[in-house]
Amino acid sequence: MVLSGSEILIEELVKHGVETVFGYPGGSVLNIYDELYKNSHRISHILSAHEQGAAHAADAYARVSGKPGVVIATSGPGATNLVTGIANAYLDSVPVVFITGNVAVPMLGRDSFQEIDIIGVTLPIVKHSYVVRDIKDLQRTLSEAFLIAASDRKGPVLVDIPKNIQTDTCKYDAGLKVTLKSGESLPSDLSRFDEAIAAIEKSKRPYIYCGGGVTASDCGEYIMQLSEKLRAPVGASIMGIGSVPYSYERYLGMSGMHGRYAANIAQSEADLIIALGVRFSDRATGSTKEYSKHCQVLHVDIDPAELGKNVGPDISLCGSLKVILPRLILESRVNPSEEWEARIRDLKAAGSVWPTEEFTPRNIIHRVNTFYDNETVVATDVGQHQMWVAQYYAFEKPRKLVTSGGLGAMGFGLGAAIGASVARGAKRAVLFTSEGSFGMNLNELATAVTQNLPVTIILLNNGVLGMVRQWQSLFFDERYSQTTLNRKTDFPALAQAFGALGYAANTLGELDDILKSVPDNAGPCLIDCKIDEDERVLPMIPAGGTIRDMLIN
Repeated sequence: MVLSGSEILIEELVKHGVETVFGYPGGSVLNIYDELYKNSHRISHILSAHEQGAAHAADAYARVSGKPGVVIATSGPGATNLVTGIANAYLDSVPVVFITGNVAVPMLGRDSFQEIDIIGVTLPIVKHSYVVRDIKDLQRTLSEAFLIAASDRKGPVLVDIPKNIQTDTCKYDAGLKVTLKSGESLPSDLSRFDEAIAAIEKSKRPYIYCGGGVTASDCGEYIMQLSEKLRAPVGASIMGIGSVPYSYERYLGMSGMHGRYAANIAQSEADLIIALGVRFSDRATGSTKEYSKHCQVLHVDIDPAELGKNVGPDISLCGSLKVILPRLILESRVNPSEEWEARIRDLKAAGSVWPTEEFTPRNIIHRVNTFYDNETVVATDVGQHQMWVAQYYAFEKPRKLVTSGGLGAMGFGLGAAIGASVARGAKRAVLFTSEGSFGMNLNELATAVTQNLPVTIILLNNGVLGMVRQWQSLFFDERYSQTTLNRKTDFPALAQAFGALGYAANTLGELDDILKSVPDNAGPCLIDCKIDEDERVLPMIPAGGTIRDMLIN
């Protein structure tokens, strides 16, 4: 069967189970979009308002569905508009295949109209990238791209397809099988496994620390089995939230700069940190010199580059958590400490926060949390609201929190909420955002309205850039340089102008009434919630600090 490059792309998308792609057309991808039009019965396309919104939507689609997301963009500015989204997927290890068009191969490197070396631009922020210069390489390249994106430590892959490759023809092999060496199929490095078992047996105060790798590998059940066997508490990085249910009795919540009190104290008092699928970012550790000074660290990760990169582990095991965790559970010899269990119970009780009737971020989040069921996906932008959600929203299932963990990209949220809703068959998704972050991506309201997606936007509106203001308040003698926005935007009216529902709430009662009034099948709605500009995210460990520096009020 002889097909054009654009036809080969469609066949490969279908072959890899792609049902939805996100993107924005342009001159260098006209042939691809023509084939998408002809194959709309096989693949749906979500037209974004901006390529960055498409990238974030595909990112969230991948996180929620567990399958690679796909984005299509044209050359030049279309491709460069993807860069923030590519970087976000890279730092959070999300499988997304980015497909860009480019000028014809003979025109590459000649400063042609809308030409850009997108491979060079994105080289540090992709797991792998390709520029296809021969039509005969296209099919294998696309197959490899999907395999690489979704295997081992997942991540974004870029495929740049010049315009003439889209129209050139060659034989398509429907039965082509492409295989790659994979850490998930190769034997794990367990050379120090006996040492790991000995460290666990010796430990009196073990602490299990879960990262995004636990969620990506769907190993939450193993974590609870290990926790029960060791009678060990469980904490999480922001990327590990949801891997263990919030209601699990040994779960203490997020640790790190803005982690829960119980999680941070327990981690600091542990004599063994069992770190699973984490990368020990600076926001999670504070001072790395002090972080593991009084304990041992057992680090398990599929990516050998992470072992010893930020925190030097005493023992490391490299391989898939799906391979290593069952064996750890089976062979661990338990030496439980009743004193440690009692200490964890006391810490958890001391750190408990009960909701009140005040119109505060904590109480707003609690009300929204109780209104929606455990299947609802929650997306966030970046800032104070993100940390409040991480602290207070009770995630009971994995893949329900979609947030920009590594890059911290303001403007991530609305595109992500759209992708999350699409991944769940156009079911309700919730976005927590602020006027600073929302102002960077509010154009995607047009996408949500056009697609009639049920996205509830909770805008925690304090009139300032809250997180930066908090730092200015604590460390810059209250010099609020450029963090008081002074914007006059009427957000409910803005939402209505886009065709969405728009409301304002000033009390928890008003918020309840609005949530109840929105039909399940309604499209997007925005609820503007005014909060105090001096609300802070606490606890807080200052950058580079230690548990001794933790601010709690």
